[in-house]
Amino acid sequence: MRGTKRVRFLSATAFPGFPAVLGVPVALGILAAAISVAQMAPQVTTDFSGEWVVVRSQDNTENPWIGDWFGLPLNAAGLARAEAWDASLLSLPEYQCRPHGWAYIYRGPTQLRISMDVDPSSREVVAFQPEWHQSTNMPVYLDGREGPPSQAAHSWGGFSTGTWEGDILRIRTSHLKEDYVRRDGAMVTDEATVTTWWIRRGDILTWINIVHDPTYLSEPLIRSSEYRLNVNSLVPPHPCTAVFEGLEKDHVPHYQLGENPFISQIRTRYGVPADSPTGGVETMYPEYQRKLRDDSNWSRDIPVPGH
Repeated sequence: MRGTKRVRFLSATAFPGFPAVLGVPVALGILAAAISVAQMAPQVTTDFSGEWVVVRSQDNTENPWIGDWFGLPLNAAGLARAEAWDASLLSLPEYQCRPHGWAYIYRGPTQLRISMDVDPSSREVVAFQPEWHQSTNMPVYLDGREGPPSQAAHSWGGFSTGTWEGDILRIRTSHLKEDYVRRDGAMVTDEATVTTWWIRRGDILTWINIVHDPTYLSEPLIRSSEYRLNVNSLVPPHPCTAVFEGLEKDHVPHYQLGENPFISQIRTRYGVPADSPTGGVETMYPEYQRKLRDDSNWSRDIPVPGH
């Protein structure tokens, strides 16, 4: 019954405790009440269930160089946190099996499965369940339930509720753990909230995320990703066991501010002058690109192979 609805009509025989003469009006009254409740219940207008494979583009390969925070509205605190990041951190046992969080995973490298939770009594779709390789449980509730209190525990998937805007699903997510928005040190805190839209056009799913974080972001971070339906795709299990990878116990890899050697490499790669930022609100707009074209020595600084 995926994506379908049925109205079950009632008759007088369904109410043996009532005289037959009262059965029809009583049944009609109950039917009217049932229809009224059904109209108030969330109506699923688009079926997002299925297996989806990510559509790659230059913008969302998510294999960035360290220091590449261009286009991210990081404030001073967010840039400082990013500059202190050391990729060796991912070798710590407590990080090796860490799942990708809601603010990042939709731009991750793996396929997506979305399934539906159906109430066994009403047959209403009460939740969508998106899952990726190396993700955690991330239900999107459609039944209008209230969110947890502000002091409730946070998780990688957070708490998500969905509402319909025509055939588009709008999702609000809170109670997230601190997580990266780009896998090179760009982070958001556990105060972040995310507004998401799912838009389906045939076999294409567009996923739009707007991340709000008052601590590390000067402006909302708006990004999108595309998926294509693939009925033969499978999301494999992802068992994970942490192992020792050579890091000393109680040592947390990091850089002091101003000491991250990769910042200079990203400047050389893209021809960014020393007085221009490699992240922040300024880098989001076309004026920044024009400034680079006017001020940089990109054509002279990048070595040409064979010369």
